[in-house]
Amino acid sequence: MTPAINLLKKAKANFKVHQYDHDPDSHSYGEEAVEKMGQDANQVFKTLLVKLDGRQLVVAVVPVAGMLDLKAMAAACGAKKAVMAEQQEAERSTGYLFGGISPLGQKKRLPTVVNRTADNFETIFISAGRRGLEVELAAEDLLKLTSGSFAAISK
Repeated sequence: MTPAINLLKKAKANFKVHQYDHDPDSHSYGEEAVEKMGQDANQVFKTLLVKLDGRQLVVAVVPVAGMLDLKAMAAACGAKKAVMAEQQEAERSTGYLFGGISPLGQKKRLPTVVNRTADNFETIFISAGRRGLEVELAAEDLLKLTSGSFAAISK
């Protein structure tokens, strides 16, 4: 099991694991998850790492159907500027490989912001910490486990 699933089990959270055969030639991990699981791209969320003001790393969780709004992310975190973190930095900080980064069970716990639309669904899908492995859970449970917050960070 992955650190994300172990954390969910330890917290006795209500969740369901979904697995699919990952295609190494896939160009979009999020879109691949949507297609292979047959889910709504607004209900499947991707985990992105962002660097605020050139220093602090934070986690953004946004729907596959949208894109992260870096200005909105900076504003939600009280920062002046937000840029995407480098792949190596994201992997080093989270302990997960790119394309399989989960907001849960990261090596270093980072502030987390979940796009407000997650609250529109009874459950959402997020990476379970490996390509081809997703977890379905309530957005409120994700917030509790990450000490995260909701904000409008997607466009």
